[in-house]
Amino acid sequence: MAGALDGIRILDLTTMVAGPVATMMLADQGADVIKVESPRGDLMRHFSRGRNGMNAPFLSCNRNKRSLALDLKSDDGLQVLKRLIATAQVFVHNFRPGIAERMGLGEEAVRAVRRDIVYVSITGYGTKGPYANQRAYDPVIQAMSGLADIQRDRDTGRPRMVRTIIADYTTALTAAQAITAALFTRERTGEGQHVRLSMLDSMISYLWPEAMPSLTFVGAETDPSDGEVGPDLVFATQDRYITAAALSDDEWAGICRALKREDLIDDPRFKTARDRSINAVERRTITSTELEKWRADEILPRLLANDVPCAPVRSRFELLQDEQVRENDILQEFESKEFGKVRMPRMAAQFDRTPATVRTLAPLLGADNATILAELGYDANDIARFEGSRVLHNQSKKESAGG
Repeated sequence: MAGALDGIRILDLTTMVAGPVATMMLADQGADVIKVESPRGDLMRHFSRGRNGMNAPFLSCNRNKRSLALDLKSDDGLQVLKRLIATAQVFVHNFRPGIAERMGLGEEAVRAVRRDIVYVSITGYGTKGPYANQRAYDPVIQAMSGLADIQRDRDTGRPRMVRTIIADYTTALTAAQAITAALFTRERTGEGQHVRLSMLDSMISYLWPEAMPSLTFVGAETDPSDGEVGPDLVFATQDRYITAAALSDDEWAGICRALKREDLIDDPRFKTARDRSINAVERRTITSTELEKWRADEILPRLLANDVPCAPVRSRFELLQDEQVRENDILQEFESKEFGKVRMPRMAAQFDRTPATVRTLAPLLGADNATILAELGYDANDIARFEGSRVLHNQSKKESAGG
């Protein structure tokens, strides 16, 4: 069966993570995503050595795409891309403000080729303001958005980064949803539009409901960090770390019973959800002290029996053997002639009528040059000429992804 976005062609000029992951999600759902790269290729191709010219970071962000390696600084390269634009519904880039226009690929130029195209620009900080032209990577956005402050060490007060590129992935999810919404509008009205989004926007929106709600009521702001000192929700037992959360009254009663501290159920400090929020530091300190008296294999069954949300803190290797992960086939293996056996997570959203699938793994640089140009009407002589003049570039399968 065809994917939900079958028949949609997306030109992906993005690099690194946020843009490529967004377009990969759409490719998983059936879109024909053509990754347009420079002769050097996406920087992600060069971060680590892999297998037969493909590394794991790039592979994980670019499955189900085709690669066209094109020198856009040449007139011929730009003309090839414009011919390709005429066949596409979506054009996505993550250049800093003004660069697309200097390349001849600003919205006006692209829309002159395809009036109804959905034009998407992803930036670090937006298109205006004092930071607009600054480079922005995930740690920079973690620092600027308040996330590093949220993660600060409770003993030293030192801000800390989340050890995963959460700003990139939040932006990717935001972009994928926005592109789908713009395509839905285009289907109804026949008109494209410019979708602008920034990593800073995406991250602040992501953090606000849980980490900054006390800034919501103008004139009545309180410090969002109140209550964030003291133990977090990772607790030590006698033999390993676990987490446990009790938000509702029933869950609080359940954790008290599991810990054999029924006296805390009606304690006025913790009687209601509001009480427990006001006295969060004291509540977590008591919970932490009590959990340290138990082994994980003793307390986790007691917590579950009392319907308290809880789990052991898994290592990433343990995840490979986790019963829930295996039963739901979340991690899947694919056989590739070029790269051997590859493990990847399945698409999180499961469609019963238009399934998302892994049709191909990430492409080598320029792997689809000839096919794409032939689809545009170029003949073998044209393609050979472009290869000879280095308008097109192909990566040898023996080239290292790290070199």
